[in-house]
Amino acid sequence: MTLTRADVLLVGLFSAKQRDHAAVMDELAAVVGALGARVVGRFVQRRGVSDGGVAKMGQPYSSRTLVSAGKVREIAAARKEHGASAVIFANPLTDHQRKVLTEILDCAVISRTDLRP
Repeated sequence: MTLTRADVLLVGLFSAKQRDHAAVMDELAAVVGALGARVVGRFVQRRGVSDGGVAKMGQPYSSRTLVSAGKVREIAAARKEHGASAVIFANPLTDHQRKVLTEILDCAVISRTDLRP
């Protein structure tokens, strides 16, 4: 997929221990921008922030979508609103997650590891 002149959304799932999540998202935005895309929105989901979440900090919210169902709904609404043609995750995605997210979001879904600067 070519990102030249594409409007994209960025998504990242980070544990509460990971204090540099903003820098990771900024770096991803820079890579995406260097590939010619325009970032029209960013979504960050933090894991382990609430009581009881600390034990699950390193795990995805969902094996199907990586992030929570509520976050997926937020992303889908923003994708529609901005007409984004792709959603790029800072995290690696399984083939199954990519397939499910592509169907739900109705656009290309890729991860940082798929980008070639």
